Amino acid sequence: MSESTEQVETADRLWREFRQEPFPDSLRHATFGGTHVWLLELDIAGCVLRWLDNSGTLDSKNSVLLKSSIADLDRVIPEINDLAGAQYCRRLHQLAVLASRTS
Repeated sequence: MSESTEQVETADRLWREFRQEPFPDSLRHATFGGTHVWLLELDIAGCVLRWLDNSGTLDSKNSVLLKSSIADLDRVIPEINDLAGAQYCRRLHQLAVLASRTS
């Protein structure tokens, strides 16, 4: 099995686990430095889903969006005071980084 195939399979498993979790109530209206967490989640989820649907590839527009969203999460996560919200965002970050490695 190639490293790329393994990454897609790992991401697919993590995606299914992530989709089982509800979006934390503490983050529903949370904004950090002008960044809405729910919008970050939406952008990343869309990119990860496209990446999975395309066997581990993204077009340049979505690749740029994903990398920008990762940078936003890097800035936002340390500011989240709610443990469940921070864990949710760290899992989202993990998925985004995994998808960005081969995009």
